Amino acid sequence: GTADLAIEAANGHPGIHVIGIDFVKEMLAVGRQKIAGRGLFDRIRLVQADAMTLPFPDRSFDAAGIAFGIRNMPDRLQALREMRRVIVPGGQIFVLEMNFPRHRFWQGFFDLYLNRLLPGVARLFSGNPAAYHYLADSILHFHSPQAFLRTMGEAGFRDMERYSLTFGITSLYIGSTAGIEEISRA
Repeated sequence: GTADLAIEAANGHPGIHVIGIDFVKEMLAVGRQKIAGRGLFDRIRLVQADAMTLPFPDRSFDAAGIAFGIRNMPDRLQALREMRRVIVPGGQIFVLEMNFPRHRFWQGFFDLYLNRLLPGVARLFSGNPAAYHYLADSILHFHSPQAFLRTMGEAGFRDMERYSLTFGITSLYIGSTAGIEEISRA
């Protein structure tokens, strides 16, 4: 959900200030309502921006994160490079994303859910069932966890880890900018 990651970060770390971005103005309006409802306007600011060209100076943030959005980027490598650019040396990136499970049992269940159940329910309750087909397609065609870790490395992150969540359907990827200062001077 829009602004949920910013809200969780602010709630989990009372001493921080958070800037969240979204490309879509209407999504920001939804996020601002959530932030106001939780009394976090003094700690969270939302900005309309493109993740491919972040409107922040180099080394502006201690950390950057994205939840269920990197698969929608037209150029994932560029989005990761932009996130790396705005993180201080020694900072971290956190990427939460869905992926098609590798275990055969869960593959069958997930395929049935994404390609049969979800579109059927969407036709009944949604004015835009095509969005649910896009969701399924974007998950099915997202990088494998190993390939995404390689992309993070290509973007300049180090000390990368992946944590498999929800039976392998969701992954949390963490990378660091540690050591990047030395590499960029070489």
